Amino acid sequence: MGGARRSGMTQGTAPPGPLARRIGYAVGITTGRRAALLAALVCVLMLSVAVPLRNYVGQRAELAAVYEQQQMLADKIAELERRRGLLADPQHIETQARERLRYVLPGEAPYLVQLPPGTTAPDSADGTGTVQPSAQPWYGQLWKSINSG
Repeated sequence: MGGARRSGMTQGTAPPGPLARRIGYAVGITTGRRAALLAALVCVLMLSVAVPLRNYVGQRAELAAVYEQQQMLADKIAELERRRGLLADPQHIETQARERLRYVLPGEAPYLVQLPPGTTAPDSADGTGTVQPSAQPWYGQLWKSINSG
């Protein structure tokens, strides 16, 4: 019996070394198997993190798109509020009726000057402008001016 024990070793046990090596030999896991297990563990961890990370990035992009759409709608609301304020002003309504519908007040004499096509005439706003010949009837022009704002 005394000959079977040499320097603290028995038959079938691992040689002395680091604790991990001794545990691996005790369980029956070799170095190649440990590397394969470690690689499988890393793959499982990466897959378990990849799906939530992809969802997070997708939701961030969707949130940015929603914020951009919200900003565009806020700008549109501000423009509509501005137009609403203009339409509440009687002076603006009168100006629009004179320009678009060619209305005149009682007692005023309406004049409509038609220039030949392609000639220029002074504009009331800036002093220069071109008069474009119109191929549409007056109601077509009115409808177009109503739709354009």
